[in-house]
Parts: sequence; C-alpha cells; structure tokens
Amino acid sequence: MDGRFADERVIERLLAESETWAFVGLGDDPSRTVYQQARLLQMRGKRIVPVHPVARTVLGEPGYASLSDVPGTVDVVGVYRRSEYAGAVVDEAIAAGAGAVWLPIGVIDEAAGMRARDAGLDVVMDRCPAVEWSLRRAG
Repeated sequence: MDGRFADERVIERLLAESETWAFVGLGDDPSRTVYQQARLLQMRGKRIVPVHPVARTVLGEPGYASLSDVPGTVDVVGVYRRSEYAGAVVDEAIAAGAGAVWLPIGVIDEAAGMRARDAGLDVVMDRCPAVEWSLRRAG
C-alpha cells in the first residue's frame, strides 16, 4: 500500500479538530486494542461511541449495535474489524454521514478507502491513533 491513505495533514486535522469518534468493534474487554485506543482518545478529550452488536455501555458511554443507530454526528469512525469486514463498515460510515474513517494498523481495504474518499470522507489507513497522537502531541 502506498501513502495515499496516510496524509499527514489529514491525520493531524483528525486528531486536533475531531470531537466524536465511533469505534466499531468496541466491547468491554480492556485487553483489546480497540478498548485501549478508545480509552486513550477519551482521556484526550474526544467523545467516544462504542459500536458493537452487543451494544454495551463501555467506558461510561452507551453502546449502539450499528453506526446507523448512533444519534448525532460522528466525526471519525474507527474501523476495528478484520480487513475482510472493513469494507462493509466503511460503507456504513458513508451511509451514516461520517466525516472520516480510520483503519488501524493491519486493517487494509484500499477499495473501501477509495469509496470513502470518493464520497467525500477523509481516510486514514494502516495507522495507529495512539502512535500518531504521541508523534504530534508529545509534551
């Protein structure tokens, strides 16, 4: 994969200016990467929205079974599903009117990324929000 889904300006803007992140795949298991990423961004002032079929409350925030159930605006959808399922989540994010999708390290679906970009969403792929945050916000 080339760097077309890792634009430094987009990453910086999403970390600095976004307010609400929906984390698809976020359950209540603190050992999972998605939980750790959501917790970090929540500690940094972001509102997090758990999206998981079980729809439990996680990190004090009510969960929703799907992106279409989430009320209000979502700035960024974190796609914490395996690559083979990422495209469907990206399509849901497009339909829900999200501003961006962020696929973490190892989650790659370039066709879905192009669909999102063509629909006007910002796309970050194969990057870790925590690592990117530390690179930009150290100190």
